[in-house]
Amino acid sequence: MFTRANPWRIALRGLSRASSSNVPLTNDIRSDLRALLRETAQPVAVVTSLMPTQAGTSLEGHNRFHGATLSSFSSISMDPHPLVAFSLRIPSRMATALNSADADSPLSHLVINILSAAQASIAVRFSRPDLHSQPFASTPYLLTDDGLPVLEGCLGALSCKLVGVSWPLHDLHQLKGSSWGNEKTSWEGEGAASELFIAQVTKVEQLSTAEEGRECARTTPLLYYRRSYATTCDISSQESIAKKS
Repeated sequence: MFTRANPWRIALRGLSRASSSNVPLTNDIRSDLRALLRETAQPVAVVTSLMPTQAGTSLEGHNRFHGATLSSFSSISMDPHPLVAFSLRIPSRMATALNSADADSPLSHLVINILSAAQASIAVRFSRPDLHSQPFASTPYLLTDDGLPVLEGCLGALSCKLVGVSWPLHDLHQLKGSSWGNEKTSWEGEGAASELFIAQVTKVEQLSTAEEGRECARTTPLLYYRRSYATTCDISSQESIAKKS
């Protein structure tokens, strides 16, 4: 298992300068933040990985893989190491699978599939808590050199490796460093808690792209905006339409 002595924890030490005791955690703040973020478009991605197995057992076919739609994904660093971050709500089978990985285990490898505008149905499929009864069985995919699934038709795919254990976002004391080396605390409050994962990008997978001028939906990103799936449109195009009307 990963230990708390992670090489990237230094990047989070800045959180120790902010005291959580001075921040009122009111429902108004949460509601206001949710309302504001609904007005911003977020990229939609699906993380895929291997399923952990019990000793002496093995999984075959689609059962070898696991996937989950990410509600939060971002690139956080290019130099000196390309890093991405994402959060998963807990309890989550994906979070459990990733947290079961040893530093050198294949389970620490994953793929971030950045979805195209043609893949809204896939985003829904992998967001279901029942996992749509084996979503890979009805989703075309290819395999990376590490044997992980890349969803066909996605805008791009990043092969990654976890750089450490996840961080429990409900425990600010642990994030600030006061409880490094201790066991994670469980979440007992209201609402859904999340854990933060940071991964190093090891390869940008080379995917076949749609021919120019065809399948436009495969060359534009899938976005989540105002509780619905959307995509991009050039501002100049919108202005032209407005002038014509």
